[in-house]
Amino acid sequence: MTAPLRIVIAEDSVLLRAGLERLLAEGGHEVVAAVGDATALLDAVTRHRPDLALVDVRMPPSFTDEGVRAATLIRQQDPEVALLVLSQYVEERYASELIADSSGGLGYVLKDRVADVDGFLDMVATVGAGGTALDPEVVQQILVRSRRRRVREALTPRELEVLQLMAEGRSNAAIARTLFVSAGSVEKHISSLFGKLGLAPEDGENRRVLAVLRYLESEEG
Repeated sequence: MTAPLRIVIAEDSVLLRAGLERLLAEGGHEVVAAVGDATALLDAVTRHRPDLALVDVRMPPSFTDEGVRAATLIRQQDPEVALLVLSQYVEERYASELIADSSGGLGYVLKDRVADVDGFLDMVATVGAGGTALDPEVVQQILVRSRRRRVREALTPRELEVLQLMAEGRSNAAIARTLFVSAGSVEKHISSLFGKLGLAPEDGENRRVLAVLRYLESEEG
Protein backbone atom coordinates (compact mmCIF):
# COMPACT_ATOMS: atom_id res chain seq x y z
CA MET A 1 0.00 0.00 0.00
CA THR A 2 1.34 3.45 -0.94
CA ALA A 3 1.88 6.10 1.71
CA PRO A 4 -0.90 8.71 1.85
CA LEU A 5 -0.01 12.12 0.48
CA ARG A 6 -1.12 15.63 1.36
CA ILE A 7 -2.18 17.15 -1.95
CA VAL A 8 -3.14 20.56 -3.33
CA ILE A 9 -5.25 20.53 -6.51
CA ALA A 10 -5.24 23.46 -8.95
CA GLU A 11 -7.86 22.98 -11.68
CA ASP A 12 -10.27 25.61 -13.01
CA SER A 13 -12.97 23.11 -14.05
CA VAL A 14 -15.24 22.69 -11.04
CA LEU A 15 -16.40 19.24 -12.16
CA LEU A 16 -12.91 17.90 -12.80
CA ARG A 17 -11.63 19.42 -9.58
CA ALA A 18 -14.37 17.72 -7.60
CA GLY A 19 -13.73 14.47 -9.42
CA LEU A 20 -10.03 14.61 -8.65
CA GLU A 21 -10.74 15.34 -5.00
CA ARG A 22 -12.98 12.29 -4.70
CA LEU A 23 -10.61 10.07 -6.66
CA LEU A 24 -7.60 11.01 -4.53
CA ALA A 25 -9.54 10.71 -1.28
CA GLU A 26 -10.74 7.24 -2.26
CA GLY A 27 -7.11 6.42 -3.06
CA GLY A 28 -6.20 7.16 0.56
CA HIS A 29 -4.77 10.65 0.09
CA GLU A 30 -5.67 13.91 1.84
CA VAL A 31 -6.62 16.88 -0.36
CA VAL A 32 -5.66 19.85 1.81
CA ALA A 33 -6.80 22.46 -0.75
CA ALA A 34 -8.56 22.56 -4.11
CA VAL A 35 -8.35 25.85 -6.01
CA GLY A 36 -9.19 27.26 -9.42
CA ASP A 37 -6.37 29.64 -10.34
CA ALA A 38 -2.61 30.00 -10.15
CA THR A 39 -2.57 32.70 -7.46
CA ALA A 40 -4.66 30.55 -5.14
CA LEU A 41 -2.36 27.62 -5.92
CA LEU A 42 0.73 29.51 -4.79
CA ASP A 43 -1.05 30.66 -1.62
CA ALA A 44 -2.23 27.12 -0.86
CA VAL A 45 1.25 25.64 -1.31
CA THR A 46 2.75 28.28 0.98
CA ARG A 47 0.08 27.74 3.61
CA HIS A 48 -0.19 23.94 3.57
CA ARG A 49 3.28 22.78 2.42
CA PRO A 50 1.78 19.73 0.68
CA ASP A 51 3.64 16.62 -0.45
CA LEU A 52 2.33 17.09 -3.98
CA ALA A 53 0.65 19.76 -6.09
CA LEU A 54 -1.63 18.62 -8.92
CA VAL A 55 -1.59 21.48 -11.43
CA ASP A 56 -3.51 22.24 -14.63
CA VAL A 57 -1.33 23.89 -17.29
CA ARG A 58 -3.93 26.43 -18.40
CA MET A 59 -5.86 28.42 -15.83
CA PRO A 60 -7.49 31.85 -15.43
CA PRO A 61 -7.27 34.60 -16.36
CA SER A 62 -5.74 34.03 -19.81
CA PHE A 63 -5.91 30.21 -19.93
CA THR A 64 -2.46 30.03 -21.52
CA ASP A 65 0.38 29.03 -19.21
CA GLU A 66 -0.53 30.33 -15.73
CA GLY A 67 -0.55 26.87 -14.22
CA VAL A 68 2.78 25.67 -15.53
CA ARG A 69 4.44 28.99 -14.67
CA ALA A 70 3.14 28.61 -11.12
CA ALA A 71 4.47 25.04 -11.08
CA THR A 72 7.88 26.26 -12.18
CA LEU A 73 7.85 28.88 -9.41
CA ILE A 74 6.90 26.25 -6.84
CA ARG A 75 9.77 24.06 -8.00
CA GLN A 76 12.18 26.98 -7.61
CA GLN A 77 10.90 28.08 -4.20
CA ASP A 78 10.17 24.69 -2.64
CA PRO A 79 11.70 21.75 -4.54
CA GLU A 80 10.44 19.37 -1.84
CA VAL A 81 6.89 19.75 -3.22
CA ALA A 82 6.32 17.13 -5.91
CA LEU A 83 4.49 18.31 -9.04
CA LEU A 84 2.02 16.44 -11.22
CA VAL A 85 1.03 18.60 -14.19
CA LEU A 86 -2.23 17.98 -16.05
CA SER A 87 -2.77 19.16 -19.61
CA GLN A 88 -5.58 18.91 -22.14
CA TYR A 89 -3.02 18.82 -24.94
CA VAL A 90 0.71 18.24 -25.14
CA GLU A 91 2.41 21.56 -24.37
CA GLU A 92 5.87 20.31 -25.35
CA ARG A 93 7.68 23.60 -24.76
CA TYR A 94 6.42 23.91 -21.19
CA ALA A 95 6.86 20.20 -20.55
CA SER A 96 10.44 20.09 -21.77
CA GLU A 97 11.42 23.24 -19.84
CA LEU A 98 9.89 21.97 -16.60
CA ILE A 99 11.42 18.53 -17.01
CA ALA A 100 14.83 19.96 -17.82
CA ASP A 101 14.84 21.89 -14.54
CA SER A 102 13.68 18.97 -12.39
CA SER A 103 15.57 16.07 -10.86
CA GLY A 104 12.58 14.12 -9.55
CA GLY A 105 9.15 14.37 -8.00
CA LEU A 106 7.65 15.35 -11.32
CA GLY A 107 4.88 14.06 -13.55
CA TYR A 108 3.25 15.35 -16.73
CA VAL A 109 0.09 13.63 -17.90
CA LEU A 110 -2.73 14.28 -20.33
CA LYS A 111 -6.13 14.70 -18.70
CA ASP A 112 -7.56 11.82 -20.70
CA ARG A 113 -5.35 9.45 -18.70
CA VAL A 114 -7.24 10.27 -15.49
CA ALA A 115 -9.98 7.93 -16.72
CA ASP A 116 -7.54 5.06 -16.03
CA VAL A 117 -8.02 5.36 -12.27
CA ASP A 118 -5.47 2.77 -11.19
CA GLY A 119 -2.85 4.08 -13.61
CA PHE A 120 -3.44 7.65 -12.48
CA LEU A 121 -3.17 6.76 -8.79
CA ASP A 122 0.03 4.84 -9.52
CA MET A 123 1.41 7.97 -11.17
CA VAL A 124 0.43 10.09 -8.15
CA ALA A 125 2.20 7.65 -5.84
CA THR A 126 5.32 7.54 -8.04
CA VAL A 127 5.63 11.32 -8.25
CA GLY A 128 4.80 11.81 -4.58
CA ALA A 129 7.62 9.41 -3.69
CA GLY A 130 10.12 11.50 -5.65
CA GLY A 131 9.95 9.63 -8.93
CA THR A 132 9.20 10.79 -12.46
CA ALA A 133 6.13 9.83 -14.46
CA LEU A 134 5.67 11.12 -18.00
CA ASP A 135 2.81 10.52 -20.39
CA PRO A 136 4.08 8.58 -23.45
CA GLU A 137 2.57 11.19 -25.77
CA VAL A 138 4.43 13.93 -23.92
CA VAL A 139 7.70 12.05 -24.29
CA GLN A 140 7.11 11.65 -28.02
CA GLN A 141 6.41 15.36 -28.50
CA ILE A 142 9.49 16.34 -26.50
CA LEU A 143 11.63 14.10 -28.68
CA VAL A 144 10.18 15.72 -31.81
CA ARG A 145 10.89 19.19 -30.43
CA SER A 146 14.41 18.14 -29.50
CA ARG A 147 15.02 16.89 -33.04
CA ARG A 148 13.79 20.18 -34.50
CA ARG A 149 16.11 22.13 -32.23
CA ARG A 150 19.09 19.94 -33.15
CA VAL A 151 18.43 20.57 -36.86
CA ARG A 152 18.62 24.32 -36.40
CA GLU A 153 21.61 24.22 -34.03
CA ALA A 154 23.62 21.92 -36.31
CA LEU A 155 23.63 24.26 -39.31
CA THR A 156 25.53 27.49 -39.80
CA PRO A 157 23.56 30.66 -40.66
CA ARG A 158 24.69 30.36 -44.30
CA GLU A 159 23.64 26.72 -44.48
CA LEU A 160 20.23 27.66 -43.10
CA GLU A 161 19.92 30.33 -45.79
CA VAL A 162 20.77 27.79 -48.48
CA LEU A 163 18.31 25.27 -47.02
CA GLN A 164 15.57 27.89 -46.87
CA LEU A 165 16.10 28.73 -50.55
CA MET A 166 16.06 25.01 -51.36
CA ALA A 167 12.71 24.82 -49.57
CA GLU A 168 11.47 27.58 -51.88
CA GLY A 169 12.33 25.38 -54.85
CA ARG A 170 15.40 27.31 -56.00
CA SER A 171 18.05 25.57 -58.10
CA ASN A 172 21.72 25.72 -57.12
CA ALA A 173 22.31 28.39 -59.73
CA ALA A 174 19.39 30.47 -58.45
CA ILE A 175 20.63 30.10 -54.86
CA ALA A 176 24.09 31.27 -55.94
CA ARG A 177 22.62 34.36 -57.64
CA THR A 178 20.47 35.19 -54.61
CA LEU A 179 23.34 34.89 -52.14
CA PHE A 180 25.95 36.45 -54.48
CA VAL A 181 28.23 33.43 -54.20
CA SER A 182 29.60 30.91 -56.70
CA ALA A 183 27.77 27.74 -57.68
CA GLY A 184 30.69 25.78 -56.22
CA SER A 185 30.20 27.49 -52.88
CA VAL A 186 26.52 26.55 -52.88
CA GLU A 187 27.40 22.94 -53.64
CA LYS A 188 29.80 22.89 -50.69
CA HIS A 189 27.15 24.29 -48.34
CA ILE A 190 24.61 21.73 -49.56
CA SER A 191 27.08 18.88 -49.16
CA SER A 192 27.87 20.06 -45.62
CA LEU A 193 24.24 20.38 -44.55
CA PHE A 194 23.46 16.95 -46.03
CA GLY A 195 26.16 15.50 -43.82
CA LYS A 196 24.97 17.33 -40.70
CA LEU A 197 21.40 16.17 -41.29
CA GLY A 198 22.56 12.57 -41.65
CA LEU A 199 21.58 12.27 -45.32
CA ALA A 200 23.91 9.78 -47.00
CA PRO A 201 24.98 9.87 -50.69
CA GLU A 202 23.05 6.67 -51.35
CA ASP A 203 19.84 8.60 -50.72
CA GLY A 204 20.51 10.18 -54.13
CA GLU A 205 18.21 12.95 -55.31
CA ASN A 206 15.93 12.24 -52.35
CA ARG A 207 18.46 13.98 -50.13
CA ARG A 208 17.30 17.37 -51.36
CA VAL A 209 13.67 16.57 -50.57
CA LEU A 210 14.56 15.04 -47.19
CA ALA A 211 16.65 18.07 -46.25
CA VAL A 212 13.74 20.37 -47.06
CA LEU A 213 11.41 18.23 -44.95
CA ARG A 214 13.80 18.46 -42.00
CA TYR A 215 13.89 22.24 -42.43
CA LEU A 216 10.09 22.50 -42.54
CA GLU A 217 9.80 20.33 -39.43
CA SER A 218 12.22 22.59 -37.59
CA GLU A 219 10.20 25.66 -38.59
CA GLU A 220 7.05 24.15 -37.07
CA GLY A 221 8.72 24.13 -33.67
